[in-house]
Amino acid sequence: MTDTTTGSIVITADGSKTLFCSRLGEHYHSLFGAENESNHVFVNAGFQAVGGDTLSILETGFGTGLNAWLTLQQAVKMFRSVYYEAIELYPVENEIASNLNDNNLFRSLHASQWEKPVEIVPGFVLHKRKSDLLDTYFTKKFDLVYFDAFSPAVQPELWDISIFTRIFEAMNPNAVLTTYCAKGEVRRTMQKVGFTVERLNGPYGKREILRAKKV
Repeated sequence: MTDTTTGSIVITADGSKTLFCSRLGEHYHSLFGAENESNHVFVNAGFQAVGGDTLSILETGFGTGLNAWLTLQQAVKMFRSVYYEAIELYPVENEIASNLNDNNLFRSLHASQWEKPVEIVPGFVLHKRKSDLLDTYFTKKFDLVYFDAFSPAVQPELWDISIFTRIFEAMNPNAVLTTYCAKGEVRRTMQKVGFTVERLNGPYGKREILRAKKV
């Protein structure tokens, strides 16, 4: 475990790294395996489950950049064009990010300029917005949403019906939202907004996750 100015870098059970957020007292990913969790919840249940050669993706919480990194790799393998918009109020410092993964493309995700679309590789455009999700409004429509805020226990305001309503309105018909959280209250909130919600098996160490669709 390596101390940083924002918390600690932690090696998880699958060998991948995550961060401990000292501000909220919670890890960014599951200690059972950061990459395993992100692949299971967002890439497998989200990216691979949505059709089309071109996708627009919204991520609530860029965090360590792991979801964007895994999605970029999968997009290249599947020859898919991706516009990836990420909301993050507290960006991870580049120096810390460089200690999470020494891959140059991973580092370029963090080094890319904020507040403007940047093509990381041909066909993969990243648009990072330094913004509070509570105050963020969207001008684009999305095919897929990675809802990856910290847990309702530490950030309950980000799981409010007003947030899900705004995101629902920013999604295309038949768009999909995936999240690691399977709390009944969260599922019912999404249903009130208009989502069709299903429970899926969770990654190792977690029983269930939720996937919602705008039908």
